[in-house]
Amino acid sequence: MSSRNERSWATGWFPAALVAMCVLSAVPVRAQTPDPAAQAMREELTRLRQEFEALKQQNAALEARLAALETTAPAAAPPAAPAQAAPAVPLPTEAAVPAGATGAGGPGGSLPVYGGANLSSKVFNPDMAVIGNVVGAAGKNDVQPSPGIRFDEAEVSFQSVVDPYARADFFLGFSPEGVSLEEGYITFTALPAGLLMKVGEMYPQFGKINTQHTHALSWVDRPLVATNFFGEDGQFHDAGVSVSKLLLNPWLFLEATGEVFSGNSSVFESHEPDQLTYAGRLRGYRDLSDAANLDIGTSVAYGHNDVGISYATTLAGVDATFRYRPLARAIYRRFLARTELMWSRRGQEDGNANAFGFYANGDYQLARRWFASVRFDYAERPGAPSLADKGVSAVVTYWPSEFSQIRGQYRRTRYAQQVTANEFLFQFQFSIGAHGAHVF
Repeated sequence: MSSRNERSWATGWFPAALVAMCVLSAVPVRAQTPDPAAQAMREELTRLRQEFEALKQQNAALEARLAALETTAPAAAPPAAPAQAAPAVPLPTEAAVPAGATGAGGPGGSLPVYGGANLSSKVFNPDMAVIGNVVGAAGKNDVQPSPGIRFDEAEVSFQSVVDPYARADFFLGFSPEGVSLEEGYITFTALPAGLLMKVGEMYPQFGKINTQHTHALSWVDRPLVATNFFGEDGQFHDAGVSVSKLLLNPWLFLEATGEVFSGNSSVFESHEPDQLTYAGRLRGYRDLSDAANLDIGTSVAYGHNDVGISYATTLAGVDATFRYRPLARAIYRRFLARTELMWSRRGQEDGNANAFGFYANGDYQLARRWFASVRFDYAERPGAPSLADKGVSAVVTYWPSEFSQIRGQYRRTRYAQQVTANEFLFQFQFSIGAHGAHVF
């Protein structure tokens, strides 16, 4: 009986167990079936973890190198010399080196960098420069005597971009006579119709040398035609507005300039608010070859003079400049030839007085730092055109660098009074700071 029951239990349990095993065996098989999306996500996470660990290791290595550099930054003191070889004058020690000048006290140390950590504080400061000009003369000149030596001028410049549409330039002249504003103007560079406008105190665009500052000249002095026509300084400037435009054409660079000034300068004098001075210039430039170019221009200026309210002066001029600078020898050889011809028509009580003057100049670079120049002058006097001055000059210039120059000039002048002056002029110029380029 019991055996029968056992067989019945076994017969009933076995099928149930078999079914349960089939179900259980099916569950793991379904769970092990891979999901492509999940598998790709797991692989991406694994890759990111590996990259993150690599970046952590690189960062730790960089921090270790930086700490090592900071620890070893101070230069090791040079070994002490033997007592018997000690020099008579003690060498500078670390105590003699100013703070912030690391490395300056040792023979192998690097040059100090002052304010390197504060460069960002200069973002809003303009570019500043100072140019010194020391001149002297030897010889005899009874008409226009020059001092033996004097600090003629220190030009201080402030130049900066105002905003994306304008820039500003200021030039102050410090001389024994006092301080003067040579130029101070703002230039608008993004006006409609391709116009360029300057507003402020400036040199009119008349000829070439009227716009050139003293340190940009090829001579110690200025030509006779400039001093006779423009005054003792050889330049004239005024407050006004200047507008320029490029005239596009397929042949040459062509620029037209129109200017209006207040009418008060060394040449013109306004007696009424509406008596303004007007000036204009047309300039053309063309490359003749890779090494040569030609620059020509014509200028005119009109305004009232100091004779009276109804008297005016008209100036006209023509200038030409030829430059040659071979590319293969650009730092050793160059040649420049320039001439300016000027006419003056000055209204006076006894009628109009017409005067003419010119200069012709040739510059040649002898070597990398040596330059030679020759200039011929002729100029009548606007107030008395029957009187004319003539002169010739020979100049030698030595440039130790772009920041200094030494110049000597022999000048022979035959004045209208039939007096001849023979002089030797010398000049020392030096500059510090960032001085922007002048008009080409």
